Amino acid sequence: MTDVKHPLTAFVPRQKRRDVVENDEFAAFARRIIRAHGRRVATGDVEALRDLTALSSVIDQAITEAVIGLRAFGYSWAEIGSRLGITRQAAQQRWGDRP
Repeated sequence: MTDVKHPLTAFVPRQKRRDVVENDEFAAFARRIIRAHGRRVATGDVEALRDLTALSSVIDQAITEAVIGLRAFGYSWAEIGSRLGITRQAAQQRWGDRP
């Protein structure tokens, strides 16, 4: 008996490997985009002001998700607080009630 592969799985393309983007470079890029957006609003694009202010809630949600993930990964409140320049207690008060 021969080893026959299913004809549909024989032609499934492989997942393309994604390059890893360093966090420092990625964060710097994000800061440049946000500052550029602010400059655009400052030059008279009043319609974009609402989008710029909406970024603060998106950033706050991203920080919350990051902290929850770090806690699930095993980081302590003290470690998280020290990276943010706040106390362990302050970090726990702000994000501790999240699932």
